Amino acid sequence: MQILDCDLPGIPKVRSGKVREIFDLGDSLLFVATDRISAFDCILPNAIPHKGEVLSQLSAFWFRKFGFVKNHVITTDFDEFPARLRPFREQLAGRSMVVKKARPLAVECVVRGYLAGSGWKDYQSTGSVCGHRLPPGLQLADRLPETIFTPSTKAESGHDMNISWDECRAIVGDAVAEQVRELSIRIYEAGRAYAAERGIIVADTKFEFGLLDGEVILIDECLTPDSSRFWPASEYSVGSSPPSFDKQFVRDYLETLDWDKTPPAPSLPDDIVRRTSAKYLEAYERLTGHPLPTA
Repeated sequence: MQILDCDLPGIPKVRSGKVREIFDLGDSLLFVATDRISAFDCILPNAIPHKGEVLSQLSAFWFRKFGFVKNHVITTDFDEFPARLRPFREQLAGRSMVVKKARPLAVECVVRGYLAGSGWKDYQSTGSVCGHRLPPGLQLADRLPETIFTPSTKAESGHDMNISWDECRAIVGDAVAEQVRELSIRIYEAGRAYAAERGIIVADTKFEFGLLDGEVILIDECLTPDSSRFWPASEYSVGSSPPSFDKQFVRDYLETLDWDKTPPAPSLPDDIVRRTSAKYLEAYERLTGHPLPTA
């Protein structure tokens, strides 16, 4: 079943993001990953088959794996969901999780291990990435001398804005800033090492953290094709941008159109939808070692 919109009669919706719908269960929240896809900050009209299931189940995989950081997951097993959600099995099973209510921090925790995307553009113009001075002569897709933490603000719409380390500390406080920087780098490096054994390079990623009873916990998603730049190691070459296990097919197609990148976004051809879905499914299978259960 493909899900573009999710409404659960009788269950109040807290927030509708680009991909996720969040519902209030009283003492907990329900996170639902739809099959929506966005590009250039616009939500497209097409559903990408299995995308929401990949995001939810791959996040759950990583949450279980990283025992050194507490996270917001209560359960991802639909049979353990509250009884009042049982009528919505078809919509929710495999793409949702019941989570703790944490207070999200007002920063995105971006970690970079390779020179790509906006970091590459920043380096070309300044020799730095978000204030981190780098050696001269680096090329596109080069591995950085060390992993760097480059926080940003969280935007409800449009692009997040990069912020300095001092700005990050001012927003969340020194102690919390130090903690999320350390955890972000540790999670990224653990995930990168694991993925490398399975033929995937994790070039960069972003995490979100929240506070629960004064304690920092990992929330939202974790190391998915939506939150990370995954490259196939077999096609990696310094000096060029490797293909990604994400929505690059979508971006590339949209760039060929006479579209000004403002809503409404155009529909995608069936071939682009199929190829994008296949990339998400391949990333899931490589990382977990098994096919998506519902695929």
